[in-house]
Amino acid sequence: MSTINADEVRRVAGLARIALTEDEIQKMASELETIANAVAKVSEVATPDVPATSHPIPLTNVWREDEIGPTLDHEEVMAAAPHPDRGMFGVPKIIGEE
Repeated sequence: MSTINADEVRRVAGLARIALTEDEIQKMASELETIANAVAKVSEVATPDVPATSHPIPLTNVWREDEIGPTLDHEEVMAAAPHPDRGMFGVPKIIGEE
């Protein structure tokens, strides 16, 4: 099927300027061969008449619909704020400080 072997890993590692030990080359060749074979197996069954899917089972939205509801009164919120500043929350300045 695939032709990923130690020589191919060595060649690509050289092109990418990646230093690999001989053990790493052998391990990488084995792992890449396994991955390539798995992809080939999927490609055998993924024919044009099989629809593409992102999930094996249909998904349903579990979130509730957005609905406008009661909100907090702006004046009440500002009255409870520790440092209100011109109708907004006052926060300590952190940019430009020494």
